[in-house]
Amino acid sequence: MPSGRRDGTSSNASEPLKFLAPPPTSNLSDLVASFVIKGLNTEDLVVLSGAHTIGRSHCSSFVSDRLNTPSDINGGLAAFLRGQCPADATPGGNDPTVMQDVVTPNKLDRQYYKNVLSHTVLFTSDAALMTSVETARMVVENAKIPGWWEDRFEKAMVKMAGIEVKTGHQGQIRKNCRAINHY
Repeated sequence: MPSGRRDGTSSNASEPLKFLAPPPTSNLSDLVASFVIKGLNTEDLVVLSGAHTIGRSHCSSFVSDRLNTPSDINGGLAAFLRGQCPADATPGGNDPTVMQDVVTPNKLDRQYYKNVLSHTVLFTSDAALMTSVETARMVVENAKIPGWWEDRFEKAMVKMAGIEVKTGHQGQIRKNCRAINHY
């Protein structure tokens, strides 16, 4: 990963979500559009979605559109999630978290794509990858060909890191990436 990128001079935890991450309720056309605006393509979308193989999600990110309404979510996973998440989960309220990948939750691997194929993903945006021939083919390739996803993920992360790079006197190179420099 290239180093030395300049960061902004303010820091707000919600900003990255507004910058690239589309809502988890997004359909495929909304996902593709949000990536294209940033100079990323459909393959980047599918590859970067694989990051959902690690991490946790608040129940409010998927309960209303995946559990409280008809969806393609696997019945076993839905039953498990209903036991973990309140039906009225809301941000800031009763909103526990669950693992995004219940098979290999702490491993950055291609399990996410196997989960997409078996309908054991949390978000509508994850399930949306199966709604076109092109993206479904990519999901299958990433799930079945060892090393395929990992190689593409590295390249897509570098490409994403090059979005709207600050130059010259814009921003700062932080001494601690989690905090702005105070001079």
